[in-house]
Amino acid sequence: MGQTERATLGGGCFWCLEAVYQEINGVVRMESGYMGGALDQPTYKAVCSGTTGHAEVVDVHFDPEIVTYRALLEVFFAIHDPTTLNRQGNDVGTQYRSVVFFHSPEQEQTARAVIAEVAGHFGDPIVTQVAPAEKFWKAEDYHQNYFRDNPYQGYCLFVVSPKVDKFRQKFRELRRS
Repeated sequence: MGQTERATLGGGCFWCLEAVYQEINGVVRMESGYMGGALDQPTYKAVCSGTTGHAEVVDVHFDPEIVTYRALLEVFFAIHDPTTLNRQGNDVGTQYRSVVFFHSPEQEQTARAVIAEVAGHFGDPIVTQVAPAEKFWKAEDYHQNYFRDNPYQGYCLFVVSPKVDKFRQKFRELRRS
């Protein structure tokens, strides 16, 4: 394994993104958490209040020799709706915003290029924020591997599972073997 890079993405509930990115070959580590807010050591309860400014995110560590940052972004834009401001389905609030937190100028350029390329696939304008990465705060332990540990929980069955299925059908070449 070579040098790893980070991708930090918010696209609604972090359980959805985590479940998909765990299936991608080249992802070596991932954590659900919070980024982009003003409160130090935010809790799930505080973030859900919508007053901290944080987004629910996944912090993905990946091997760029196996999977590219561009590929991770292509998956991101395929599994969530980047045209809805501060919401994904019934999850509403700034904590559920669509956001790409970049870790380098190259990641920023790639994010903006991918947004321009996928914009024509949506009927409405893309509202995804592209912002510099800030301090990542790991979410509470019970949020980690949530879908894996709770596949039959209601939210997982009706919200997370369809996103995982969509990924599996559309991105077979990226899946772990």
